[in-house]
Amino acid sequence: AESFGTIVAEVAHVRVSPEGRLKVLHVYAAVDCGDVVNVDAATAQVEGGIVFALSATLLGEITIEGGRVVQKNFRDHQMIHIADAPQVTVAFVRSDAHLGGLGEPCVPTLAPAVANAIYAATKVRVRTLPIGKQPLRA
Repeated sequence: AESFGTIVAEVAHVRVSPEGRLKVLHVYAAVDCGDVVNVDAATAQVEGGIVFALSATLLGEITIEGGRVVQKNFRDHQMIHIADAPQVTVAFVRSDAHLGGLGEPCVPTLAPAVANAIYAATKVRVRTLPIGKQPLRA
């Protein structure tokens, strides 16, 4: 995907238990954002975008009751915990592209990568988010 002038590709490695419990084990990201000056800071931005996207993909849900949003703040909006965070491997593509963004461009490709990995593991197609509420057994 292209976002904020950066091209990102992601692959997810997942495990689905016989009971249908999902664990995202590893996310691999290839990022072309132009010249990378500080690799550690750039990697941290990619990792943060992936963990944010994983929270949205697995748990992110906004519910409405009585015409109002139920979730008011972080206390009642779930996010993944550090123990649930996958290992992340980032590879920066060397190119002459103009400088692009880093955190946000890693968000749109995560849900499709996880959904495709689930299909490869179970032959169950995920068609709605959050994935955490989907039955993952055939």
